[in-house]
Amino acid sequence: MKRRTVSGCTAVVTGSASGIGRALAVSLAKRRCTLLVADLNEEGSGQTLEMVRQAGGAGEVFRCDVSRLDDVKRMADYCFDTWGKVDILVNNAGVAAAGIFEDIPIKDWEWIMSINLWGVIYGCHAFIPAMKKQGSGYIVNVASAAGIISSPEMSSYNVTKAGVISLSETLKSELSPNNIGVTVVCPTFLNTNLLENMRYTDDFQRDFARMAFGYAKISADTIAEMTVRAVEKDKLYVLPQLSAKMLWYSKRLSPSSHFGWLAFLNRNGWARSFMMKMARRGML
Repeated sequence: MKRRTVSGCTAVVTGSASGIGRALAVSLAKRRCTLLVADLNEEGSGQTLEMVRQAGGAGEVFRCDVSRLDDVKRMADYCFDTWGKVDILVNNAGVAAAGIFEDIPIKDWEWIMSINLWGVIYGCHAFIPAMKKQGSGYIVNVASAAGIISSPEMSSYNVTKAGVISLSETLKSELSPNNIGVTVVCPTFLNTNLLENMRYTDDFQRDFARMAFGYAKISADTIAEMTVRAVEKDKLYVLPQLSAKMLWYSKRLSPSSHFGWLAFLNRNGWARSFMMKMARRGML
């Protein structure tokens, strides 16, 4: 298996003021990377930068709204002008939403699409041409197992993450001739700050999310290390949790059975109680 060298690389990590983004920045810093800590939360970004320096890396903070193409282009231009190259782009910035499909306001669809999906598209669009010119690069897109499983009451979130997975799969083969690798990260639940800005249509979705995040058995640091090792091995998929792998295999082996089971639970009014029990046991 081809291995890539991560040590000493230059890397851009969006949404790195907290959560998986921060953990990825620190994990790369341990390998003596130079980081651009990109986020709208400048206070959190400053804290991440201090952690990067303590871990042995270097870098700076860059304020960027990934839902704005001009912001992302400005970030890309700054990096290539300042460093001369960008070895790794991590499209991590994201938000969460839940609800019954018809109850989700269109403005919430536009909000989550602009960050979770368009933010990744903008990042790839802004950085890939220069990566092609330099003859190398790597893109890490942080998606979610939600994009594979398509659980009920998560349609807007599912759609954005499914789009990120599909884009990553397409780019994996499309960019191969240019020596540009791609990894897509698909975790289930872990304790991050996604709940702070989460939008939902009724209290169950809020309570379920709190339960699932609160009882999660994997940390952002663990997922970050798994991701960096995947980059080193040029692996396309990272499914950190056993539950993510099992549900992925379930869908691949028999899509009809997978979605038939979800429909059966929902039709009989058992889906919510089943998911809450799974969350309480840390099985998601």
